[in-house]
Amino acid sequence: MSLPRSILLIGEGNFSFSASISQSMSGSDTSVIATCLQREDEALRHEGAATNIQTIRDTGGTVLFNMDCTKLDECTSLKGNLFDLVIFNFPHCGRKSGVKKNRELLKNFFLSCVQVLSEDGEIHVSLCNGQGGTPADQPKREWHNSWQVAAMAAEAHLILSDVQPFESEKYQSYKCTGYRSQDKGFHVEKALLHVFTHSLPYRSPQKLTVEETVEGEKVQYQMPAELSDYIFREFLNSGSAHPVKIVQDSILEGLAEYCSVSMMPVTIPFLLSEKQVQKYGGEMDSTQCYLIRSLQRDYNSESHPLADKNKCTILRSYSWTVKDDDESLMSTKSTVSPENIGKVRCKGAEPLKPARSFDDDPELETELYFLRPSLTAQLKDLIEHKQLPTDPEEEAKSEGSMTSNAEEHHCVSNGTMCPLLGISGVVFRNVPINTWALPVFHELLLTGAFPSKPDPLKMFGQHFEKLFVSHGALLTSQQDELCLMVQPMGLIGKVFAIKEGKSHSLIHICISLNLDLLAVLLFAIPDWRLLWSHDPRFNKQFSIQPSLGTPFCPFSLFPEHFRFDISFWTGPTWDEKKFYGVVREASCGTVQQVKLIDTFSHPDLSQTSYCYRLVYHSHTHALSHTQALLFHKRLESALSTWLQVTIR
Repeated sequence: MSLPRSILLIGEGNFSFSASISQSMSGSDTSVIATCLQREDEALRHEGAATNIQTIRDTGGTVLFNMDCTKLDECTSLKGNLFDLVIFNFPHCGRKSGVKKNRELLKNFFLSCVQVLSEDGEIHVSLCNGQGGTPADQPKREWHNSWQVAAMAAEAHLILSDVQPFESEKYQSYKCTGYRSQDKGFHVEKALLHVFTHSLPYRSPQKLTVEETVEGEKVQYQMPAELSDYIFREFLNSGSAHPVKIVQDSILEGLAEYCSVSMMPVTIPFLLSEKQVQKYGGEMDSTQCYLIRSLQRDYNSESHPLADKNKCTILRSYSWTVKDDDESLMSTKSTVSPENIGKVRCKGAEPLKPARSFDDDPELETELYFLRPSLTAQLKDLIEHKQLPTDPEEEAKSEGSMTSNAEEHHCVSNGTMCPLLGISGVVFRNVPINTWALPVFHELLLTGAFPSKPDPLKMFGQHFEKLFVSHGALLTSQQDELCLMVQPMGLIGKVFAIKEGKSHSLIHICISLNLDLLAVLLFAIPDWRLLWSHDPRFNKQFSIQPSLGTPFCPFSLFPEHFRFDISFWTGPTWDEKKFYGVVREASCGTVQQVKLIDTFSHPDLSQTSYCYRLVYHSHTHALSHTQALLFHKRLESALSTWLQVTIR
């Protein structure tokens, strides 16, 4: 971090560390406050304490006694102060206190410290080797025998952002003291400095009522709440430095060596009509589609136009807000702008019954639509609408062109550049919840007609093999199709061919790439959900547009996993897809995996019991056991209210 404006030191013994810090900051604008738990007369009994205290005061610092680190917000001397850096070296409850007491000390310290920490401030906690309970400890203690420092910090909505060796030699006058509450030192070899920072608050999902034009008709519909934070992010806009844009630009630049590429700057709706799905149904897995019903209701409210490529209009939003008195959640209605979508802090409590459900009320439904699971339909519709030829003789007769140079669209076997037409955007898959199942991602879709010789499929296969195989991807070949696979993610792209015309002189090539999984692969991002993070620490790493293969540096280290089971009775029918949607919504996207572990059908009551195991895990936010449990309790309430199940 840059030079802090204010430093608070906690739990000093002989004040030798504070004296060293004060001397190093002498002459700067940094203010230093050093504190200890003891009374002044007790503190002065430590060897060298009097000299060190005088050094602090001589260099402009302040010394405070009787300072309880778990009640910093109650200290009148600190009122109104926010610190850029808080340092707590080798905290300990004293004497032979066990790990549980020291964990409690850490948790209460963090909860108190966040009250006096600036927005961009850091907390530095130094611990002896093994105490922290993170993989950085070598050797690492058993989890139950450690202080679990990252988990204790998460209780105060803090994340572990860095772990460094504690370099005691940097502080020449530092002399550790306080071993078992005595005036004697302890071992600091291999000690570790843990750096904690604020986590962003969780964003509450919203059920958005939107309007857009589909095949010339205006359609009003509700966007599923679990998708509300994904739809207006504009990562692929010109000038974006998001990793999916970096990956797309790199792919297009590489393809330009083989053929001309024209990305079509078009406005395409999120929805597909039933007619489009029937037309291209063979290329789509309908079981993975989000079913959308258009709405029949006059809202009598002014629409809020969005400055967005998709030309959508948000008419209404239904969201959860938090009441400060009892932290209960309630459904609210409002019109919102895209930059404010989801900016409601949710602390995890039980929701009241939401507004009337359009999904379950047949009186409110008209036509059926589907959130696009792929851009295939839109691309083919655009090509047909523009009447782009797929045969070289027909193309030569065409007066129009997608580019300024019509010769670039000629498809001949003499080495002339061949055209690829492409579009990209978010697509939606109604999939189960597991580590690498993406309910939404950015698809890059390219298509073009090429002479059958030389083999264009082989050419593209060699290109993608050159780009991705060195990063662990595997290119598999089937008849007229190449699949790009990587473990454990699965399919990340494919290239397939369709022969056209009686002479079969042309091969129509289609390329579909999952830009999100490619970004995760090429930048070594540990979780696809990081791509959608609002944390500036994520975006900052890509603002310089790093080259492919540059590993991402996580800003939240060693986040914990929390596992909870949920069991309930349902009626004779059970819609598991709706269950996944409620889980994503109620948990603010923190559930990483859901696994069915048991079912039981009652022979007399026509009811079935389901038991699922949920894994809560987040690389983007502080997730404590307390927060995960609150999410889980909220899920139980939401399932009872929205899916009418009976929690066991």
